[in-house]
Parts: sequence; structure tokens; C-alpha cells
Amino acid sequence: MTGSVQVRLPALVATMFPDAPRLLAVEASTVAEMMDRLDAQWPGLKDCFCDSRPAIRRHINVFVAGRRVGLDATLPPGADVYVLTAISGG
Repeated sequence: MTGSVQVRLPALVATMFPDAPRLLAVEASTVAEMMDRLDAQWPGLKDCFCDSRPAIRRHINVFVAGRRVGLDATLPPGADVYVLTAISGG
């Protein structure tokens, strides 16, 4: 069942896709479907988050209900989805 989920995108998106909001509703039942819908709206956005395997890139984290998930994760209707860039330092 597909439902609307709330997606929160990282600040990186604003620099590369200035017309993309940081918070938006997306109709999707999996993380992969969510990525496809985001890419349909802003071509190239999926390439920022996913590699060619396809899998979520190493420096990107997707969280649903406080858990880190992959592309195959199911999204319950109304879920809050956070797409975050990894922070590293030395």
C-alpha cells in the first residue's frame, strides 16, 4: 500500500537543487520508490544519494523511525524519513 511519507532532505540538496524543498511529502511504499519519485521531480537527485548497484551511497544515511535503512525498506504511510549526509572528521 502506497501512502504519503514526510521526507527531510539534507542541506546539500539546497545547493545542488535550489528549487527542491528540505521537507516534502512523497507518495512511496519503499525507500527505492521514494528515491525514484524524488528523481522524477528533480532529475539527478537520486544519483546524489544512490550508487549504480543500486544502493545508498556510503556517505548518505536514510533513517525511518529512528533506524538506518536501505533501499528495500518499507515505508509505512505517514512515516518520517530523514536523508542525512555522514559527518566525518579527523
